[in-house]
Amino acid sequence: MSKRDLLLEIGIEEMPARFINKAIRELGQKIEDWFRENKIAFHEVNLFSTPRRLAVLVKEVAEFQNDTEEEIKGPAKKILFDKEGNWSKAAIGFTKSNGLSVDDLYFKEIKGVEYAHANKFIKGEETINLLPQLGNLIASLHFPNSMRWGSQNVRFVRPIRWLIALFGNETVSIEIAGVKASNITHGHRFLGEVIPLIAPVDYERVLLGQYVLADYEERKEAIVEQIKRLEEEQNWGIPVDEDLLEEVTNLVEYPTVFFGAFNQEFLNLPEEVLITSMKSHQRYFPVKNKNGDLLPYFVAVRNGDHRHIETVAKGNEKVLRARLSDADFFYQEDQKVPIEQNLIKLESIIYHEKIGTLAEKVNRIRKITGEIGGILSLTDQELKVADRAAEICKFDLVSNMVNEFPELQGVMGEKYALLQGEFPGVAKAIYEHYKPRHAEDSVPSTTIGSIVSMADKLDSIVSSFAIGLIPTGSQDPYALRRQAAGVIQILFEKEWSISLSDLLKTVIVIEKGNDNDELYQQLKAFFKLRIQHLLEEKGIRYDLIEAVLAGEFNSVKEIVDRAETLHASKEQVAFKGIIESLSRVLNIAAKAELGIEINPELFENEYEEKLYEQWKQLEAIFESKIASKDLFEAISELEPAISAYFDHTMVMADQEEIKQNRLAQMRKLAELIGNYASVNVIVVK
Repeated sequence: MSKRDLLLEIGIEEMPARFINKAIRELGQKIEDWFRENKIAFHEVNLFSTPRRLAVLVKEVAEFQNDTEEEIKGPAKKILFDKEGNWSKAAIGFTKSNGLSVDDLYFKEIKGVEYAHANKFIKGEETINLLPQLGNLIASLHFPNSMRWGSQNVRFVRPIRWLIALFGNETVSIEIAGVKASNITHGHRFLGEVIPLIAPVDYERVLLGQYVLADYEERKEAIVEQIKRLEEEQNWGIPVDEDLLEEVTNLVEYPTVFFGAFNQEFLNLPEEVLITSMKSHQRYFPVKNKNGDLLPYFVAVRNGDHRHIETVAKGNEKVLRARLSDADFFYQEDQKVPIEQNLIKLESIIYHEKIGTLAEKVNRIRKITGEIGGILSLTDQELKVADRAAEICKFDLVSNMVNEFPELQGVMGEKYALLQGEFPGVAKAIYEHYKPRHAEDSVPSTTIGSIVSMADKLDSIVSSFAIGLIPTGSQDPYALRRQAAGVIQILFEKEWSISLSDLLKTVIVIEKGNDNDELYQQLKAFFKLRIQHLLEEKGIRYDLIEAVLAGEFNSVKEIVDRAETLHASKEQVAFKGIIESLSRVLNIAAKAELGIEINPELFENEYEEKLYEQWKQLEAIFESKIASKDLFEAISELEPAISAYFDHTMVMADQEEIKQNRLAQMRKLAELIGNYASVNVIVVK
């Protein structure tokens, strides 16, 4: 079977760099899935992307779909024959509509009824006739932000300016938003030309001649190689941030690396300010010497060749000089404002119209900080440091520098606090209380920083839930999931024995002024999901996760320990018998009435007495707070006594008093077992 290459290119106005990688992966996957669903053979799919184009090259596409044969089901046998035993109109109609004859029919029994079946051969259609369907596929691409333009109804990330749909040397009939596909592509916006393609295989070569490096990875590697060359030539160290490198790669079609300089006096600014000005605002790479000290230079990537590169460098120097001058002014002005004056400003800034001002939020953070500090038995001096850190943790939000560079919140707070004579532990906590900022970030290194971080995050979560701002589906505008994950991460990594249940109830009282069980249950479910994700990342099986999360909602460390203990025990020979025995107790205990206490005088055999004694011993072990592994061993040792109990004792006795006493014994035992884990949901084989 002959084969051809297929090229699809969507030419658009420059799209945001952050959308490109996801968009081209989605397009490639959709096209690959389409070919498989339509049973069209191909060799491989190559992806290309730049700010002005998304392109897919499918190699060695078959010119016809694969021929298929499928079994089709027809009417029941009883209606396929008339009274004389001849084929009925229904039989003839069924076969005719499927291009078959009655001789092709055979019968298969389904649930006691015989139905006609036949094997239908379907010849593959010519690929060129199916390819126009790809137009709908392209139009279905999803972007975080889409737009309409002109009188078009199609929504896309940016206006579509040209389309290529080339199957071999034949143009596929596709039209999107009034743009018809052709074999014409466009080179670099300023350096290239409009040029026809003879064949899909020429795509990369032709574009390279028009100053477009279409392969993302090749562009990225070209930037890295040029940076390395510059490092060697200048004896510099140029730290390459991966996120910035990805963004820059998606901002250019033909990358040329160059460097510029700025006034050495700007090195008096904090390094974070300089780097943020360069990276976040100008997309420049900072330059350091071999000792890691910042130098008055920057490295940038031009979308073009080396012509007039000196002029380009001077223009970038001018822009950076203006930005750094602003930063220097902000830095000097901020130092003139006392911290207490900034705290007063927080009183006029609304955090949320239904929650209150930033100053009110800070007051709640202080109260929560004090509660956590008390739980952790901090010294009076530590409590004083923690309270001051909580009191001024947000003061830098009203500074000029953070207003210009929001990503420096906390960073400038630490620096300004030190400049105004605050205790180093307080200053450090101001910076650390924002950590972890994302899933890959580390937790605060200090105890005070960790406490204030938790207090801030818990306040945001509980106050939002209290007014109904609860994340749903993909909607989480206040990043409450991330903040809850941060609380869980801190509690786990610090190994603090803080009951999550008690902590949430304490914060609810601070937020609401009283207990609120409905709010507590919502928060409990929310935090359980975050712990579930933590356990999933550790490779814990789903049923074991469900079991421990249904148990006592205490410290994160203890919950994780219980899950890991069960996970480590599940392959042991005795595990099945232990879980089945414990599960039997939990299942029958569900029939017990509340409020009935165990009366040992009603015991009728030694097995009830022995199980009762072991229950009392286990209760004491629970109260001793031993390690999770040892606790599970203690629970496991109940198995012989439980088995003997059920072998010799009828729980549902005829005498009501005896029955209720035995059910009460099961309930008390089940409460202890259930506090560890709801073992009756564990799957054992």
